[in-house]
Amino acid sequence: MNDSYACQPAVQLIAPSALALDADIPPLSMALLEVLLRRRSDREFDTQELRLYTLSRLLWAAFGFNRPEQLRRTAPSAQDFQEISIYVAMASGLYRFDAGGHLLRPVLSCDIRGATGDQDFVADAPVNLVYVADFDRAPNASHVEQEFYAALDTGFICENVYLFCAAEGLATVARGMIDRPALARVMGLLPSQRIILAQSVGYPRACAAPGFGGAS
Repeated sequence: MNDSYACQPAVQLIAPSALALDADIPPLSMALLEVLLRRRSDREFDTQELRLYTLSRLLWAAFGFNRPEQLRRTAPSAQDFQEISIYVAMASGLYRFDAGGHLLRPVLSCDIRGATGDQDFVADAPVNLVYVADFDRAPNASHVEQEFYAALDTGFICENVYLFCAAEGLATVARGMIDRPALARVMGLLPSQRIILAQSVGYPRACAAPGFGGAS
């Protein structure tokens, strides 16, 4: 992968640079059996950007706070390390999901979607989620345990995304074919941070939808 992206770190980390997500998270109406029957991997995406409303619910389902008063989330975390961060690569730039503030904090102001994986479809998928572990959040674990827990916790989050996409009629696929050192340089990650997995999300190619930022 060519990591010579002309990206600049986003300086402002609060509005208007930060992207506030929609706080309205109504219940899903589809029965669990139907969701499981529809769950699948799909590598063909429409190029339409996800609506803000859809992206907001997707990220909350992935790893949002469902019990905020206890700082508990929609996916389990080994020993409550909560060491996984979700980075969101879109045409508008790279963001980090802030679950507590329910917003996207800007990281880079350029499109790095093509850097998040080796497959051809990655550069055109509307959203590429990059799951990053910070081993500094698990200081008492051995390196082997850190890697195991990071993979385990990412799997929980990734499956939440799969189930949400199945319920919402979205296409998604988890991806391990990543040039991790090159992508880490592009993202400006710290030495303690490790890229675990990526996941593409979008509307199925045969089903276009309104653009990003539209109303619900």
